[in-house]
Amino acid sequence: MKTNKQSLLRTAIYAAVLSTTISCAENQEVMRHETLADALPSAKTAEVQPPVAKEILTRMAEYLAKTPQFSVNLTDNFDVVQDSGQKIEFGESRKITLSRPNGLRVELEESSGEKHTVVYDGKDITVFNPSQNVYAQTTKPGGIDEAVMYFLKDLHMRLPLAMLLTSRFPAEIDSRTQALDYVEKTSIHGVPTHHLAGRTETVDYQVWIADGAQPLPIRIVLTYKNAEGQPQFRAQFSDWNLTPQISDKQFTFTPPEGARKISFVAQLPLGTAENPAHSGGKQ
Repeated sequence: MKTNKQSLLRTAIYAAVLSTTISCAENQEVMRHETLADALPSAKTAEVQPPVAKEILTRMAEYLAKTPQFSVNLTDNFDVVQDSGQKIEFGESRKITLSRPNGLRVELEESSGEKHTVVYDGKDITVFNPSQNVYAQTTKPGGIDEAVMYFLKDLHMRLPLAMLLTSRFPAEIDSRTQALDYVEKTSIHGVPTHHLAGRTETVDYQVWIADGAQPLPIRIVLTYKNAEGQPQFRAQFSDWNLTPQISDKQFTFTPPEGARKISFVAQLPLGTAENPAHSGGKQ
């Protein structure tokens, strides 16, 4: 009987020891996991937050507006909606040279081979068509900002992305943008860029902005959402040069021999049929 009691006692002790050992092991395992959990960042902490889109866009706009001189090449493609509804793509290449406050030169070649040159010297705006050897010229003192706005609104001329050339660009893009999102961090031709998507009342736009100390636009896509067929305009920037070799002669126009001076279409009396080849491209 005594032996049975001793056996039962030993069994109870073993069970108690085993239970305590398991409990301690479980507690140690829980503590180990808690320690690891404390050492690792939470999912919320580890999540990579996208950069603030507005800050990137504003930085780009202000950087361009404050750059005293630059030159850049653009390759543009744009849709022209036909009466049938089909979209036909046309293209053009441009070289822009700017020297604030008074110097602007735009050399354009359409996909058809037609060429146009726009120059501004702080006093006169001139558009020259070398294939027909004709030019139109008008006086507009005041600087690049005033000349660009006059060129667009009063002369009704075409100059894609013209606001990027003005010092008022930051205020313009800020006031017009109704929504803005950060799409992704990507790369264009080896250049790390921030891809943003914005909306204005009339245009949806995408812009790819270089990452780093020089937040320059690398690509822009505009969708004219209120226009029939929602045509797009696409521009690829290349060869940015913020310290170009510039002379005043680049912004002055000397008519070549035999060149004929004509009026801008907006300056012609109604009903006058004069060759509008100087209009600067397809409308």
